Amino acid sequence: MSDNQNLLAEQRRALILDEVRRRGGVRVNELTRRLSVSDMTVRRDLDALARQGVIEKVHGGAVPLAEASTHEPGFEAKSSLEQGAKEDIARAAAAMAAPGSAIALSGGTTTYALARHLLDVPDLTVVTNSVRVADVFHTAQGTGTGGAPRPGAATVVLTGGVRTPSDSLVGPVADQAIRSLHFDVLFLGVHGISVEAGLSTPNIAEAETNRRLVRSARRVVVVADHTKWGTVGLSSFARLDEIAILVTDGGLTDEVRAEMTEHLPGLVVAGEEDAA
Repeated sequence: MSDNQNLLAEQRRALILDEVRRRGGVRVNELTRRLSVSDMTVRRDLDALARQGVIEKVHGGAVPLAEASTHEPGFEAKSSLEQGAKEDIARAAAAMAAPGSAIALSGGTTTYALARHLLDVPDLTVVTNSVRVADVFHTAQGTGTGGAPRPGAATVVLTGGVRTPSDSLVGPVADQAIRSLHFDVLFLGVHGISVEAGLSTPNIAEAETNRRLVRSARRVVVVADHTKWGTVGLSSFARLDEIAILVTDGGLTDEVRAEMTEHLPGLVVAGEEDAA
């Protein structure tokens, strides 16, 4: 962990969270020493992480929050986590969408961030099972002269289906709609990604819909911040070798980065694309 006193709060908290998950718990006095910050600063960071629901405070420190593999947080709860990382990932992933191509975006807060960065890519056809993602494009469509769709605005295909807590549409209706479609790139958000389980989600119906999305794509780009690595949901829906690229953020430990490089066909760390 860094001893840089000028770390931004978000960076510092990411380091603390990584340490909690890696070691199974940390003490306040250890964090003050390693981060070279005050006891009060560490306690504020732990309070913030506890409010986000990613750690549990205990006397003198913190431990990971035990999250069942079937627990699916709502969209608003997830949107408050790793916001800076998601923006970095979205910016990097948007460069992979070619003008005039057919793309798909799954549900999730990272794909929601990505949708906003795709608004300037002309003439896209966008297939999505995310109500939030569809709203981003629909809101931007009527900004041309006289309220007409602006030139180059995306054509959006929203699947039907049953709405999940994360505002994704899943189930037989969504699966049938996706089955007949083919797209150049799928940008896929995930609940968890690991060597053993591949890509996984707590929602069995969402797993099947994601499986259909993967099958319909010529290329799969997973967009996931570093906290998703090592997380396993109830249902797996794709192997790591089915991914073309994982786009993640720079909050990786050296150990995790080495593991990702070993097991993933392609890895892009947002902010380091020029060095990739």
